[in-house]
Amino acid sequence: MNLIFKILLFATVSFAIIYPAAARQDREGREERQVSNMPTPDEPAKFLTEHKARINDQNISYTATASEMLMRNDNDEITGLMWNVSYIRTDGDAGENRPVMFIFNGGPGSSSVWLHMGVFGPKRVVLSDDAVDDGAAPFQIDDNPLSLLDVTDMVIIDPIGVGYSRTLGKSDGKDVWGVKQDARSIGNFIYRWLTENNRWQSPKYLAGESYGTTRAAALIGELEGGWTDVAFNGVILISSILDFNMEKTDNSHIKGYLSYLPTMAAISWYHDKLPEKSRSIEDFLAEVRAFTIDEYAPALLKGSALLAADRAAIIDKLHAYTGLDKQYIDNADLKVTASRYRSELMRNDRKAVGRLDGRFIINEREANNQTYSYDPSSAGIDAAYTAGLMHYMSNDLGVSGIRREYNILGGIGRWNWGGNRNSTNVAPALAQGLQENKDLRIYVTNGYYDMATPFHGTEMTFNNYGFDKSRIKMSYFEVGHMIYIHGPSLEKMADEMREFILDE
Repeated sequence: MNLIFKILLFATVSFAIIYPAAARQDREGREERQVSNMPTPDEPAKFLTEHKARINDQNISYTATASEMLMRNDNDEITGLMWNVSYIRTDGDAGENRPVMFIFNGGPGSSSVWLHMGVFGPKRVVLSDDAVDDGAAPFQIDDNPLSLLDVTDMVIIDPIGVGYSRTLGKSDGKDVWGVKQDARSIGNFIYRWLTENNRWQSPKYLAGESYGTTRAAALIGELEGGWTDVAFNGVILISSILDFNMEKTDNSHIKGYLSYLPTMAAISWYHDKLPEKSRSIEDFLAEVRAFTIDEYAPALLKGSALLAADRAAIIDKLHAYTGLDKQYIDNADLKVTASRYRSELMRNDRKAVGRLDGRFIINEREANNQTYSYDPSSAGIDAAYTAGLMHYMSNDLGVSGIRREYNILGGIGRWNWGGNRNSTNVAPALAQGLQENKDLRIYVTNGYYDMATPFHGTEMTFNNYGFDKSRIKMSYFEVGHMIYIHGPSLEKMADEMREFILDE
């Protein structure tokens, strides 16, 4: 696969910002996007097809509509078009009271190809369960009997700038590329879609992955926070990141170390790098979690005041839980960052582990890197998903005549975090949504080997901010960030999501 594409994939899913080529420097030296938008189409594109499928042991009839929605600002000026694919069941319990789910990936700057072709759509890309590179075409694209189309209609959304979605008119993207701006833009789309399709009486769900979980929480604040209320029945958070403080490891911040340690332990367990491996991963991680909060956190807070004997005991346990060399841990002052762990775990074998999925391994050309040379878990899936979506849209959805590129990744400008990226925190908005809506429930998936959104950081987030834990289901999988690339994990997740919807 093209190395540049691999690097872009890693950067985008890592929440980094992709800058467009057409940029200039403002007076303060910051890059700003030049406005060179495509012409506004006379009519938005729309491709309607009818289908039948076997889903969850049911014969399903449905329509698929791949289309553009023209977006407008408060002055009724066209500012963009948003590409979306909706799947609407036309038999059985079809109708305006049937559940509808709005689905998106994250980045920011990623199209929704991953959830579309990995989980929810009626077709899916099938990869090896053993965390190996996807290679080159032809790829395996199968019917997806695990799709949720038997229990809910679905609308898969590409935010402005990604997929076929674009800014139009005088928009420079600043009205949509930011945490609040993005929530307002997607919120406007959802509001209009519900109105245009007569679905206000439908039970409503959001499903997002990675930054898409950030987007989902921000949408709860945007759509449930005013008098023109769109109340949701449920939110599905796949590999969640709500409080970006949980990633911080700079200066005196310790939350990042507490977030990542159990994930490091899980990956070391998976690769048989522990001094002793005699328990199930669940039992092992229960012990690691307890150590992280009860012993490791106080040790980091004490810093140089930690007694020598206590320091030695912490080093011994960190070695036992990660397999890293004791001297290395000591030299790191008990604080090993996620990026250094990935290159250190198998350094003597000239190997490094993946960020999105620690099961993936690369052979490094050099053994002295501070971190890996690229993420094998992103490079290992991109070609299959790109080819799968483009083939599916052309051959099944009838999409044709669109001459602009479909941006799998990238296409956005500088992201407005409302301050520093690591200060972004939408967890309070979601917790408030639970308080204001008695029917709102949350389902959260966590991959043990995910070093992009570590599961312990998610647990610490939901242990704070006043969340009603009785309406939150946390589920765990022996896979990394993208739960669905592992067949057994996808089956478990699909069953639990279907139950989540049917329990409304």
